[in-house]
Amino acid sequence: MPDSTAQLSFEFFPPRSAEQQAVFEQARDRLAALSPAYMSVTFGAGGSTRDRTRETVFGIADATGIEAAPHISCMAESDDDIVKLLDDYQAHDIKRLVVLRGDRPSGSGAGVFPYAVDLVRFVRERYGDTFDIEVACYPEHHPESRTPNDDLQHFRAKVAAGADGAITQYFFNAESYFRFVEEVRSLDVAIPIVPGIMPITNYTGLARFSQMCGAEIPLWIAKRLKAWDEAGDRESIASFGEEVVTELCRRLLDGGAPGLHFYTLNRARATLAVCRNLGLDRPTEAAVGS
Repeated sequence: MPDSTAQLSFEFFPPRSAEQQAVFEQARDRLAALSPAYMSVTFGAGGSTRDRTRETVFGIADATGIEAAPHISCMAESDDDIVKLLDDYQAHDIKRLVVLRGDRPSGSGAGVFPYAVDLVRFVRERYGDTFDIEVACYPEHHPESRTPNDDLQHFRAKVAAGADGAITQYFFNAESYFRFVEEVRSLDVAIPIVPGIMPITNYTGLARFSQMCGAEIPLWIAKRLKAWDEAGDRESIASFGEEVVTELCRRLLDGGAPGLHFYTLNRARATLAVCRNLGLDRPTEAAVGS
């Protein structure tokens, strides 16, 4: 049985409309009932999307009292923009950052900093221990890495630069996580490595995003999801997805993972269902709804 005190955290993206805002707030509040360690918010490099990240972060803290962790990306427009944003977060008592390279826009070069390790180093040198820094890691290896060992060394460098913890890219093969942890521990990397979890609610979007980010959907899962998708059977996709993700999370926690970080896509139902199945929901949480 998984440890009911396992750390939970949830990722959201900044809403772009009033309708999206309402959906986000409902998900935020329902997931807040599970008392997560923090809620993170993805980062847009441009001014308007960057401002939405900031507003969403402050909204989480004000509405729920739960720690909010903004993503910070190398794709910002300038280092001055990053400094202004971090100064603002510091002034508002934000304690945790998720520091990422970010996706390079099509046709553009590197951002303000070439790699996440450079941004981690910048934050540490300028702000000391003001922020706890989470970084990304890739149990199935970053799609742009030349070799798996290169990927491990890049991760090790981010830790040496000052990362306090790591969140993995999502995956559906628990062994990839356990092998990755074993490999980085052999490199004297001791920080917590929390598995990133993607609930399965549809096939088309999952397949497209997995191809982009290099996450493998095992064939036995993909074939079932694709067949139900072609038949328009969303109920079977949701039921099967809940079963698969619950079993994955159970194996991870039983195997020693320090917690779970859910990529919610601003929806609560699938994440709540998995947490309920694992006994990680709180007694005050209402029954899972739409």
